[in-house]
Amino acid sequence: MSHFLLHVETATKVCSVALSKNGEQVAVKETNSDQYIHGESLNLFIEDVLSEAKVNIEDLSAVSISAGPGSYTGLRIGVSSVKGLCFGLGIPLISIPTLDALYALARQKYTSEPICVMLDARRMEVYSQIWGSDGDTLKNLSADVLDENSYNGFDPFVCVGDGCEKMKDLWESRRIHFESAMFPSAVGQIKLAYNKFLVNDFEDVANFVPLYLKEFQSSVHSK
Repeated sequence: MSHFLLHVETATKVCSVALSKNGEQVAVKETNSDQYIHGESLNLFIEDVLSEAKVNIEDLSAVSISAGPGSYTGLRIGVSSVKGLCFGLGIPLISIPTLDALYALARQKYTSEPICVMLDARRMEVYSQIWGSDGDTLKNLSADVLDENSYNGFDPFVCVGDGCEKMKDLWESRRIHFESAMFPSAVGQIKLAYNKFLVNDFEDVANFVPLYLKEFQSSVHSK
């Protein structure tokens, strides 16, 4: 039996929608705009990926959503839209932490390096999490204010996400590889969401709220 899942990413300035069939990518439509165009583009992107794949919306088996942390407005738009789909179609909602989805993309390219996923919040503030070379979590998700010594106990590592762009100069003398062009995408949700779908790991559609993670703390300087 074919299971079509729709995947939605709106936690950052990226607006991204993907469609998968049995855990494999079928179509994707996304844009990375400083204008935060989620409100204008999300429903159009959903229509586009379904049309490209020649899949009717009634054929969807579930919808996954980037669950945060990230932009308050972006998260609200994404969650509201997918809740409407789930209620209207009577299908399950799957939540995927935003940083987990970006890590999944990064791990495809960097197969054996520690990876720090870092999303820009504002000023020197970021949402971040660090995984080891074996995939274990070295630093749990947190909202941090960074300085030149932040996370120095984890060097060397690969830093991905728009939050690492502002650290290039401050961390230039450290053993860190920066991949700031790698951004959140609904594609990163595909495998994670399908695995949850197979074990019925669903959210309560009516009561689900994204993770805003608003409080910030000065980050520790060592492991």
